[in-house]
Amino acid sequence: MIVITVVLDESGLLKSCDVRGHAGAGKRGTDIVCAAVSALARTALAVLAGRDGITAAGGPGGRGEFFLEIKSLSGAGREFLAGAGTFLVEGFRSVAAEFPQNCTLDIQTSRERL
Repeated sequence: MIVITVVLDESGLLKSCDVRGHAGAGKRGTDIVCAAVSALARTALAVLAGRDGITAAGGPGGRGEFFLEIKSLSGAGREFLAGAGTFLVEGFRSVAAEFPQNCTLDIQTSRERL
């Protein structure tokens, strides 16, 4: 089971994302659920880390682990993060809805604002 925990700030901006586990929906290297979640998380980190006004960190920890955290945010980065965060959460939501036996999504809200 893949467990995804997303933390949003009080205005709904992405603060962090933690992905852990294995979907078990297919053989290693051919699991469509793992591939979908991995592609979403890795692409989000690559796009956010390369954007002016956003400092993002993270990456794979060990096998079956991925973490993304927004360290700082300024200026035009705020609007970009809003769109990118919405895309990421909706992508995760879609995978979890289609494969509930293999993936769960927990969305939490933090009182701290970015």
